[in-house]
Amino acid sequence: MAIEQSRRDFLGMAFGAVSAVGGILALGAMKATWDPLPSVMAAGFTTVDLSPLKAGEPRTVTWRGKPIFLLKHTKDMKPAPTNVKIGNDYYTVVIGLCTHLGCIPAWEPGKKIWKCACHGGEFDYNAKNIFGPPPRPLDIPPFKIEGTKLVLGEEGPEYKKIVGKA
Repeated sequence: MAIEQSRRDFLGMAFGAVSAVGGILALGAMKATWDPLPSVMAAGFTTVDLSPLKAGEPRTVTWRGKPIFLLKHTKDMKPAPTNVKIGNDYYTVVIGLCTHLGCIPAWEPGKKIWKCACHGGEFDYNAKNIFGPPPRPLDIPPFKIEGTKLVLGEEGPEYKKIVGKA
């Protein structure tokens, strides 16, 4: 038994099919705009190889526009609970902005301290505030350890352990 269709029925089904395809394409386009751009994703993470660091010599890297201080401890530097241990070595990993007014402290190798020139704030090699107006130690950025590499911007188990003690 044949079903009769009028021109109006055909146009209604064609319009419905075009609308369904257009709706699916619009959903795909909306999802693409919600996802962060690859450049934004890449800017959120910075990988630093810690193996070339020399003991007692700080290194500064940039993560999300902020200076990050990395310091491999010498044998005479006493580790703190906020230090990162990789193998047998301890590292200080902190955001290099003074917790008083956001200045960038400078490393004084003779005293083994970071000193903020603006108001005289001092931080020891473990980034703990030891003198002046800074209200707290230097902040610790989120990080993850992958072998001898430090991935800034991702919260790993080492970071969670340190922040729990800080």
